[in-house]
Amino acid sequence: MEKKINDFIVFCIEIFKEENKLTGKEVYELFEKYGVLKYLYDGYDMLHTQGDRWLMNDINEFLKIRGYNGK
Repeated sequence: MEKKINDFIVFCIEIFKEENKLTGKEVYELFEKYGVLKYLYDGYDMLHTQGDRWLMNDINEFLKIRGYNGK
């Protein structure tokens, strides 16, 4: 199960990276700083069933609530 969760988190990092023109390192640091990694890990059971667009909207809303305003 741990591998599936880690693969899902990497997938989310990759699609966020592409959408926001960031590096993988930048996204990882951003996700770590704002708690997105924990959110994705803890919410894996529900989140991994959602589509790419829904996930990006959800992550963007999560970041916005925590004070992130973009690059």
